[in-house]
Amino acid sequence: MATSVKSVRHVGSLLKTRGTPTLICHSQRRASAIAVPTSTASQNIEHDVTKEASVPNPDPPTDSPTAAQLSEHTPYMVATYVRPPPMMVKGEGCCLWDAENRQYLDFTAGIAVNALGHSDPEMAKLLYQQARTLIHTSNLYHNPWTGELSKQIITKTLSAGAMHTASKAFICNSGSEANEAAIKFARKVGKMRMPSGTQHEILSFHGSFHGRTMGSLSATPNPKYQKPFAPMIPGFKYATYNDESSINSLVTDKTCGVIIEPIQGEGGVNVATPSFLQALRTRCDEVGAVLIYDEIQCGLGRTGQVWAHQTLPKSAHPDILTTAKALGNGFPIGATIVSEDVAQCIVTGDHGTTFGGNPLACRLAHYIFSRLSDPELLSSVQSKEHVFRRHFEHLQRKYPNHVKEIRGRGLILGLQLASDPTPVVTAARERGLLVITCGTNTLRFVPPLIISEAEIERGCAILEKAMEVVFADGEEVQGTKGQQEMAPNGR
Repeated sequence: MATSVKSVRHVGSLLKTRGTPTLICHSQRRASAIAVPTSTASQNIEHDVTKEASVPNPDPPTDSPTAAQLSEHTPYMVATYVRPPPMMVKGEGCCLWDAENRQYLDFTAGIAVNALGHSDPEMAKLLYQQARTLIHTSNLYHNPWTGELSKQIITKTLSAGAMHTASKAFICNSGSEANEAAIKFARKVGKMRMPSGTQHEILSFHGSFHGRTMGSLSATPNPKYQKPFAPMIPGFKYATYNDESSINSLVTDKTCGVIIEPIQGEGGVNVATPSFLQALRTRCDEVGAVLIYDEIQCGLGRTGQVWAHQTLPKSAHPDILTTAKALGNGFPIGATIVSEDVAQCIVTGDHGTTFGGNPLACRLAHYIFSRLSDPELLSSVQSKEHVFRRHFEHLQRKYPNHVKEIRGRGLILGLQLASDPTPVVTAARERGLLVITCGTNTLRFVPPLIISEAEIERGCAILEKAMEVVFADGEEVQGTKGQQEMAPNGR
């Protein structure tokens, strides 16, 4: 117990003395880390001290308060994630701080969640106000914020020129729940069309990630993650992303729904071509299937538009649209947007949620959606994309054997490497930059949408230094694999 109290006191003292966030000088970081008293000079500690002397933002050493706290906590946690050593304790804007008072520029935004950055002041104020007013009543009773948020989502979606058939919203708690609702709704539409149940198949695509619950996992065709929980829900089929030639043979009169990400996030930041999405829409209309766009990661301003699909003609719009992540800026919430044709097939008792649509989550999301749909913010996303691309193109010229391709739109960007990106991720983190991976050997960049161009410049300079260490100097950098939701099969 003494270790735990010591660790908590250490973190608390750091938070109390921090004040306004500033860049901490490298000498301060090293002095603070090396000053931890030790009783032995083991090889691990000697390695940690040497590393701290050579990198400006080293991971917490093995004898640090962070390591002590993790060793106490880890035995009680189900091992669902592999995490690097730092323990994050504070965030503000586009920066995070760990328990050793190291500062990080965040190019991950909690996996495309914190679009407004960390600790947004207005969000914190609203959270406090609503928590003191009303948090939860269940969906057995009305509350003002579920309806206000639903109205806002529909009206702003229509005014943005996105999903022109958007009619109603189902509010839930997460992206996986939003996709589960979408799958159930598609099945219900198929049942209404064909009461015999023959129109029940769902088509999804290789490289997709739709969630971890059984329905959404069944739509995520990665054998590595499906096999431990087999059998999957029957009726799911899989196709190759952007392969128009396969559509007619896979989308048949047995298909009730097709679910696709307009930009695959976990799959490697792969962008669907407009002609592919149009072909899907056309074929769905021919067989009476529901077209579902999963914009949980790529929607809500991340491409510089409210929705990633809104640049498409109306003839390529979906029947169902799912969202989460940025909708809560870190607070759990999701939504499934449906057309009137879909809504008419859903009756009382078909679906529900205990916590979804609670007044606290909905009031926060109402504020967040208004911010993320602001034209000025959306315009800035597109200009920030150009800053990133300029730096990525420079890295591609500098390391042509290592940096192979730049993908994505807006502030969901991928840098395809020729080899495992783990050493680059680690070298960047130990220099004060957080990046994550996706797909196969792809660095993923999904920073807060409020990030400044100066912060992008600073982060890209750190990224270049990290690549220099790994690619040019040939330094062996040990890292933590698994810095993405789902690694590709075989990783």
